Amino acid sequence: MPFNINKILTLLLALAIMTSVPACAIEEIKIEKDSIVTLKDCIKIALENSPLIKKYKYNYGVSKSNVGIAKSAYFPTIGVGTGYTINSSSSSGRSSYNNYNSNNIYSVEASLNQLIWNFGKTNANIRMQKFNMITALFNFDDGVLETIYEVKTNYYGVLAAKAAVDINRANVQINERNYQRIKAYFDEGIRSKIDLVNAEVNLSDSKVTLVDAEKAYKNAMVKLNNSMYIAFTPDYQIEPTETFNFNESTYSIDLEELDKKNDLSVLPEDVSNAMLTSKVEKVDVLTDYKFEEFPYTFEKAVELAYQNRPDLKAYDATLKAMEENLLYIKREYYPEISASAGYGYRDMNSTNSFNVGFNVSSSINILGKKHEIDSGKLQVKLAENEINLLKQNIYFEVQNAYINMIELEKQIPLLAVKVRQTLENFELADGRYAVGLGDFIELQDAKVQYNNAQHTYVETVYNYNVARAALEKAMALAQDVTITIEEVN
Repeated sequence: MPFNINKILTLLLALAIMTSVPACAIEEIKIEKDSIVTLKDCIKIALENSPLIKKYKYNYGVSKSNVGIAKSAYFPTIGVGTGYTINSSSSSGRSSYNNYNSNNIYSVEASLNQLIWNFGKTNANIRMQKFNMITALFNFDDGVLETIYEVKTNYYGVLAAKAAVDINRANVQINERNYQRIKAYFDEGIRSKIDLVNAEVNLSDSKVTLVDAEKAYKNAMVKLNNSMYIAFTPDYQIEPTETFNFNESTYSIDLEELDKKNDLSVLPEDVSNAMLTSKVEKVDVLTDYKFEEFPYTFEKAVELAYQNRPDLKAYDATLKAMEENLLYIKREYYPEISASAGYGYRDMNSTNSFNVGFNVSSSINILGKKHEIDSGKLQVKLAENEINLLKQNIYFEVQNAYINMIELEKQIPLLAVKVRQTLENFELADGRYAVGLGDFIELQDAKVQYNNAQHTYVETVYNYNVARAALEKAMALAQDVTITIEEVN
């Protein structure tokens, strides 16, 4: 009957373990084929998969164990031993036989040692290990911020690459329709052969540029997957953000079919009514662009960085640990007071023994200890210097990110105006060319200016988003998606 009860209890315990879900566990996100993934989803996946974050958690666990080891000095030390001794002796005399004696002894011993006081050495060691544990916790928080920033940067990189593909695909359409129109003009004898050849060259160049843009998009997706620590992902789309929003266009790739080839050298077939209209070249890559004004001044940003930065807090904890380490070294001059108790039993004559004692002991190399104290003082000075250096670096990091963000913020509306202006210029050049008032060079210059303005606009919006993410990281601002050390598997 006891066997059956134990078996039932074991099964119930295994079932409870399998069905239990930690209350604080981060929600698992899986990427399905043809799904649309948000920036928050990507950050959650990265935080769940990051080996760097797991390493920081393991380091925290090690430091937490070291605190327990330091505290164990206050717990008694128990010793138990047993043995069996065989003693034999023989002697020979004038008699015709030898004298042989045998005396076998069985013994059991137990001892108990307890530290009573060592003049604060153990307390200093415990506090040092606690500060090391705090350092490990802040290192974990810093790793979380670094992971989030990397995902954001690569996510914006994919959006920028996708916008570049859209721009270049529209440019191919422009050049295709332009080629068809000039070919019709050439057949009618309105335009010269050189215009037709230039149109063919421009069409080929635009196709090559589109291939390069598609390659850049694939590489950007690879970098995003790498920052999320996932491989062999199905084809999926990412959702634009409020600060990087553009017209929805379907462009999907399969990173597992990289050997797919398309023949781009074939010229387009003849189309009827091949007239260049504004509907073809007008590609509003970014639409409804908006961004929230950054709520902090530069001085406030620096102040918040000093308050929030986990790496600075880790350095402060390290300094306190070094101070406790120095205190521990200095207190090693003092003796240790301990108590001991022991019990022994020997089966020889059934002997029992019990002893209790108090001990005061000290053993120290004075010259060596002097150098240890000098080294400990230098470690404290080194930690203080590292804090001052980090504060300087934080100041300039925040300053650089703040300047970049503000300047890019000013450029974006100006570049949006430039896109509209170059579009209008392109439409005017196209109209002049259609009625014979403009030449092909004027038309091409206008098209290139419009195309470049769009690329510059997209690149500036990308740089702004990265600069803002860098500033938020430098200030260690609270993130919408994060993870605690208890949530890491």
